[in-house]
Amino acid sequence: MTPTFDKVHNHFQLNGFHYDREALKEVAYSYIKEGEDFEIGIGEFLADWLDSNETISAQTSGSTGLPKKISVSKQAMVHSALTTGNFFQLEPKDRALLCLPAETIAGKMMLIRAMMLGWHLDIIAPKKILDINTRKDYKFAAMIPMQLQRNLAKVDKIQTIIVGGAPVSKDLIKIIQGIKPTIFETYGMTETVSHIAVKQLNNFSENATNRYFQVLPGIVISQDDRDCLIIDAKNISEAIIITNDVVKIHDKLSFEWLGRLDNVINSGGIKIHPEMVENTLASHIDSRFFITALPDNELGERVVLIVEGEEKPLKTDVFSGLTKYEIPKEIFFVKYFQETHSGKIQRKKTVASIK
Repeated sequence: MTPTFDKVHNHFQLNGFHYDREALKEVAYSYIKEGEDFEIGIGEFLADWLDSNETISAQTSGSTGLPKKISVSKQAMVHSALTTGNFFQLEPKDRALLCLPAETIAGKMMLIRAMMLGWHLDIIAPKKILDINTRKDYKFAAMIPMQLQRNLAKVDKIQTIIVGGAPVSKDLIKIIQGIKPTIFETYGMTETVSHIAVKQLNNFSENATNRYFQVLPGIVISQDDRDCLIIDAKNISEAIIITNDVVKIHDKLSFEWLGRLDNVINSGGIKIHPEMVENTLASHIDSRFFITALPDNELGERVVLIVEGEEKPLKTDVFSGLTKYEIPKEIFFVKYFQETHSGKIQRKKTVASIK
């Protein structure tokens, strides 16, 4: 029998204490009135989740267009929680860690999974450097790539970590090959109520062959004439979801993410995906960076490289793996990148700061 959003699992615990639905309302009120900044966000979400409405408001990130507020079905979020629990074989009483802000869909879904699946959920402040209790064993946690990278020494007792909110760099993928937790990169958005596909990044079995995103059960994928991903997830969204993510579909259950359509550069008639260029450059540039375009009278757009930090010489072979069209025509150094709360670089705002 499928749980409904108006129930709370009888094994659910929050920071070591069990709460039923009515008691959680008191927790929400307490967080809002007396909690730390991150607890206020949790309290506000719990108050919304526990009211009598069948939907909840959420902010999109822009995967399907301009960022906007949308109304999300609470029962759809329950279905998403169950799908994740089944895929990762998570059970009631499993201990999980919430270290993401409740303002994001990822943070909201960790709370919903815990309430619906009966997890014992520990909550800590969603900082860059996390206060993880390294004496505790955790079955499951969700992080953004920056958190994972900066807390590698603290995650050995977490069995499975899903990472999303921003692409996982090649350098980070190399680093995590030697750690105990199994790491999965997620693909999803607010419109799909968290992730609809995952890609394992480390701890592969000997017979593992597929290194692409694997769609979760109940998800059907296709492409439009822009080569952008179309998602049919009937338990999660009544409408077909058309994204701005350019992908290569390998079979009905797997796809490769190539980049954002709205990031594509048209330089002299040649289409360039910045994310693919960035993957090639990742092992040659030590600082954070990204590829973007500036207007050009001759080419229409010219490829440029933006590097975070003080100006310094780059490696002599930094562009050796690029085609002549992909090689940046200019390099700019910016002291600090503009970024979202989840650590995702805001490219347009960063570029605007150098003009």
